[in-house]
Amino acid sequence: MSLLAVAAGGRGLVRMDEPVLHADDEALLRGRAAFETLRVYGGRPFRVEEHLERMRGSAERLQIPFPDGFEELAELALGAAGQPEAVLRLYLTPGREGADVPVSLALVSSLPADLEERRARGISLVSLLGVRAEAPWLLGGVKSTSYAVNMAAESEARSRGADDAVFVRDDGVVLEGPVTNVWWRRGSSLFTPALGLGILAGVTRAVLVEAAPEAGYEVAEGVFPLSELLESDEVFTSSSVREVMPVVAVDGRSFERGPAAPALQAALRRSASES
Repeated sequence: MSLLAVAAGGRGLVRMDEPVLHADDEALLRGRAAFETLRVYGGRPFRVEEHLERMRGSAERLQIPFPDGFEELAELALGAAGQPEAVLRLYLTPGREGADVPVSLALVSSLPADLEERRARGISLVSLLGVRAEAPWLLGGVKSTSYAVNMAAESEARSRGADDAVFVRDDGVVLEGPVTNVWWRRGSSLFTPALGLGILAGVTRAVLVEAAPEAGYEVAEGVFPLSELLESDEVFTSSSVREVMPVVAVDGRSFERGPAAPALQAALRRSASES
């Protein structure tokens, strides 16, 4: 993705080569910051209210005061970017160590160039041990910038010849991907891990839960072992930027492309066009 525009709270639009954080900002020192990533369709960020509500919850858990003005920052950055199909990222940091002056940012970037190519061919996953996040101090469901483990998982997946990873607990229960929610289908039933497992409450995940019945599928959210996923008829992932991504292999087990992923991708795009 290429950066197209940046806006900062209290400063408005800034040049992309202009500093926006101090060296002692806690986002840099400790990875203590909240963020959200939104898909932009036709110049409009999709489900922005839901993303801001989730960000507010993340900020509360991280003990960062949540300021007003994110929607205005987003409008400034999107207007400057001039790109109707893009990625919008919102950040909230605590600011400088000991200063208690939060910093809010809106960044607009181009979409990854290979998204549709990957959707057309499907992606492969490998299962990797994930962290149990049921305990509240583990910040389950919080979207923070402490993303080193997630990025390391993606790198490990690529080193094993796969496109992405799916986290599982040490007892084999499926959790989520590094930046995605995970789904699978058996017959007309869709399965996805429950939010009570400490996974991220994906905004796109919620859209698909809403859309599934009209597409002819019932959704079961629960605690499922990896063995059930491996015995399913179809697998796919969901996220804001990648949308619905078909999976053609997990841990070397091949899957045929199925009907649920394209149906839900179409439903997602309809929802975006109507919003």
